[in-house]
Amino acid sequence: MFARTLGETSDVVTKEMYTFNDRGGDSITLRPEGTAGVARALVSNGLTQSLPQKVFYAGPMFRYERPQRGRLRQFHQIGAELIGPAEPLADAEIITMGWHILRELGVDDSVVLEINTLGDKESREAYRAALIEYFTAHRDLLSEDSQIRLGLNPMRILDSKDTGDKKLVANAPTIEPYLSSGAASFYYSLKRCLHDFDVSFRENPRIVRGLDYYSHTAFEFVTDKLGAQGTVVAGGRYDGLVAEMGGPATPAVGWAAGIERIGELITPPLTPPVNVSVLPVNDQSERFAIAVLMELRDSGVSAEIAYKGNLKRRLQRANKIGAKFAVFADIKRFIQREQDEGVALGVKNLETGEQREMTVHELSEYFR
Repeated sequence: MFARTLGETSDVVTKEMYTFNDRGGDSITLRPEGTAGVARALVSNGLTQSLPQKVFYAGPMFRYERPQRGRLRQFHQIGAELIGPAEPLADAEIITMGWHILRELGVDDSVVLEINTLGDKESREAYRAALIEYFTAHRDLLSEDSQIRLGLNPMRILDSKDTGDKKLVANAPTIEPYLSSGAASFYYSLKRCLHDFDVSFRENPRIVRGLDYYSHTAFEFVTDKLGAQGTVVAGGRYDGLVAEMGGPATPAVGWAAGIERIGELITPPLTPPVNVSVLPVNDQSERFAIAVLMELRDSGVSAEIAYKGNLKRRLQRANKIGAKFAVFADIKRFIQREQDEGVALGVKNLETGEQREMTVHELSEYFR
């Protein structure tokens, strides 16, 4: 399933897939991506009879590669697929959905949307011929992998990570001069719809999906904050995939996002949560201290309770864990004072040594 959908010449299939025989002798592959499974599920369950379908997924993926920042052998993705509509409006809508997710996570300032068109079948055939002519003239300068791709799928060379290949790719022809009128109109409509959705983008003619069932839209949300692993979300239109899996001809468009890479972009709060240690002054005050602890946690304050020892040892424990404040809980004092002013808790700033008294209900507001 993955070899057919990702392509026999892709790096994922040739170098990165975990494929092995299990104890029963069956060939097993750990899934490297999610879209192929969605397409198979549509065909297997007859869902192509009820279109459009909007599908999402989340889960672990596996690829054998050198672990580095933003690239792990087990990683996690979320993905979204819109199956059925053939119009460029659908492409723009699902791209906008990805943009909204990144915006809600607060990483929109760290990413840029790049788009390209792969054209229709007629466009790609003309473009393929132009690429073969160009790269054949420089065949001796191509990497070994790209020399193989030249005979099988020259568009794959455009995505090569080899330094020498990149130099050749920089001067390779782009697809725009080879677009049919229908493909050019589709691309124009996509850009117009993205403007209508108020989603900014830049065009990158080197974004490719090299298989026959990919068409028209290809896009990536990229960043320069993760070193070499700059793609955060990637997707495109794959109108031929469902048919490749044995179903009817079904247009579709979707994307997948790397959870770990998005996580790397999320900035932690500038002010860390206040760490408070609640100290029962004696064993009889423990239940009262628990009530104070829960009052703090319910209001969003990071707090913990000192479990055992005399007050001195509990205070030492608070300092050891790096607590910023200590709250002294004394049930006897609370009972004595709750009938009048209610000031029954001592609060000590462990960094400055300053100490003050307050009521239980003043605590949460004080720490906020």
